Amino acid sequence: MNNKVIARAPVRIADVGGWTDTWFAGAGMVCNLAVSPGAHAVVETGDQAGSVTLTVGATGETYSFVAGDIPGRHPLLEAAVSAIRPQVETTIEVGADVPPGSGLGTSAAVTVALLAALAAATDLELGPAELAAMAHDVETVLGWQSGVQDQWAAAFGGASELTVDYPNVTRRAIAVDGETIGELNRRMMTIYLGAPRSSSTVHEEVITALAMANPAPTFRRLREAAEDASRALALGDMHRYGAAMVEHHSAIRELHPGLISQRADNVIAIARASGALGWKLNGAGGDGGTITVLGPALPHAMSALRQSIEALSQCRVLDLWYSPSGVTTTTTEGGSEG
Repeated sequence: MNNKVIARAPVRIADVGGWTDTWFAGAGMVCNLAVSPGAHAVVETGDQAGSVTLTVGATGETYSFVAGDIPGRHPLLEAAVSAIRPQVETTIEVGADVPPGSGLGTSAAVTVALLAALAAATDLELGPAELAAMAHDVETVLGWQSGVQDQWAAAFGGASELTVDYPNVTRRAIAVDGETIGELNRRMMTIYLGAPRSSSTVHEEVITALAMANPAPTFRRLREAAEDASRALALGDMHRYGAAMVEHHSAIRELHPGLISQRADNVIAIARASGALGWKLNGAGGDGGTITVLGPALPHAMSALRQSIEALSQCRVLDLWYSPSGVTTTTTEGGSEG
């Protein structure tokens, strides 16, 4: 009997404390927000043994491979398929509703969604923590640099406080009330800076720079900013939350001068002039990606801010909203919803 599984996973923004969730930081704390739309994976299994046919939405490619072979055209996706290897002919389609290389943990969200869909298609029960850990393993086994926060945001959703003893994570869900969620949806604006960036490449550059410096004070600033952000969200204190975002953004300049581009600084200048409370680059930073702004309270001021930012060359605002849930799956078996 044919099975079709659709899995959806959120991405994340405003990862205050990011960079402390890495092997070279050792111990860390991150506060982030899951948002939708994010990533999706569709897995269809047949009745006969056979290969895997994969369609990648970001590139439009469709090709076949044998699960378990040496990863080829898309190593991360192929490694995820090999981690939960289907025993029958399988068709897979993956994609995301945010630009590739946006610094929103998109590759992790795609991997979590793909693993969740494969698990459901093969009757394997995996909880969100298991999915997050497996998705991180898939990435690092390839030799790529990867923190741990993105996978947990995709698997659990909501607002997270993540305490990291790399690679182990303890998650505390931040209880964000309805009024605060409404404020976040109205005032959090995520801007794509017009170009993708490779987080693994940026990680390598930062690691090289840190080998010649003492990063401990900067990592401490980042962890403390995450603690402040977590408390602020629980209290619904937008001013304190915005200040934590700015503190993180300021601290990462100390890690590597290339983490914050001139285009990001241009967006920040406009946001500051509009009365925004906070701003920070998402993910590893670098030349491109996205920046999230906690804008002014008045709707007309938010509208004016959006117009000013979108008037900048190559910049565009992504329409995202708070996602209280993590990865979800829907299964159709023999034509009926399961």
